[in-house]
Amino acid sequence: MSEISAAAPAVSVAPVTASLRSEVLALRVLPDQERFVGRMPELLVAAESDPQSMPMAILAGPEAVGYYRLDATPGAVAERNFGPATIGLRAFFIDENHQGRGFAALAVPALFEDLRLRRPELRQVALTVNLRNDRARSLYERAGFKAEPDPYTGGSLGPQAVMLATL
Repeated sequence: MSEISAAAPAVSVAPVTASLRSEVLALRVLPDQERFVGRMPELLVAAESDPQSMPMAILAGPEAVGYYRLDATPGAVAERNFGPATIGLRAFFIDENHQGRGFAALAVPALFEDLRLRRPELRQVALTVNLRNDRARSLYERAGFKAEPDPYTGGSLGPQAVMLATL
């Protein structure tokens, strides 16, 4: 991870609103990352069409630099039910033009703080990450996620670590 300069804009998160939608739709990942994350506009449309999901923008100052989906559907993460006090984190990514600048490392704590404020009933966040995606697994571990002992093996891209973080 690269250092973030003192002049870097503050990182925050916000629900994708009509005013952010076109900017979020323009976000992209590198081609070799699409297999792990997916791509716009399919990601946004899927989240918007699911009443248990909330599409979220990662912002650097006022600019959308990333995206993720919060999913409250039981079993949405690794087909496991972690209980009603858990929310799933899906499709987390930083736009290809903004990667390597530390935004992901700042976005996870911002995501946690947002959940503590807007969803105080929640106690943990669950996600899966492909075992071949070392950079993402390392990011989540540094942010406080702990891997469950049993990986998820039902995905189309091979085994995935199931990770939980306490809010």
